Amino acid sequence: MFDPREKIAVFIDGANLYASSRSLGFDIDYRRLLADFRAKGYLVRASYYTALAEDQEYSSIRPLIDWLDYNGYRIVTKPLKEFTDAQGRRKVKGNMDLELAVDAMELAEHVDHIVLFSGDGDFRCLVEALQRKGKKVTVASTMRTQPPMISDDLRRQADHFLELSTLAETVGRDPAQRPARQQRDYAPPQGDAYEEDDEYEDL
Repeated sequence: MFDPREKIAVFIDGANLYASSRSLGFDIDYRRLLADFRAKGYLVRASYYTALAEDQEYSSIRPLIDWLDYNGYRIVTKPLKEFTDAQGRRKVKGNMDLELAVDAMELAEHVDHIVLFSGDGDFRCLVEALQRKGKKVTVASTMRTQPPMISDDLRRQADHFLELSTLAETVGRDPAQRPARQQRDYAPPQGDAYEEDDEYEDL
């Protein structure tokens, strides 16, 4: 799947990866993840995308974002948008798909292999566009949850599918090993207060 001569770029849909790994019962050790891909080839860039609540002075994801920023990752964030729907329910939107897609297309000419950590079916068109540019695309997510965390269309479009559960030994850690100050889940309250189509599990 990986050629040591390849130039690799890694794009991480933060909310989606967090939800997938937690569904499988482990956290991602991002230091080990970076080392793993540096060993697979020439890692040009690793980017992490997430939306943040701008009205909060402290968010439980802030320590992770700061750590990633200082340890080899490019961080792309934007504020969550809050609104009230016709039924008077508070809703929050924070989709990072567009930012990730634009960055991937811009970087494509400088790499051979793009690795996308997401199961979001909206990325199928991006994968297809990258392939038209002659790039190899690997999608990392999981089919071992019920329901699967990856869209069937996205899995079929990708050149390679990387089952996230197989990475648990190399890039995973038990959630119990998380520092005490980070023990609280990153996920916001569940229910109809949040848009069903968007993901906030890493907030």
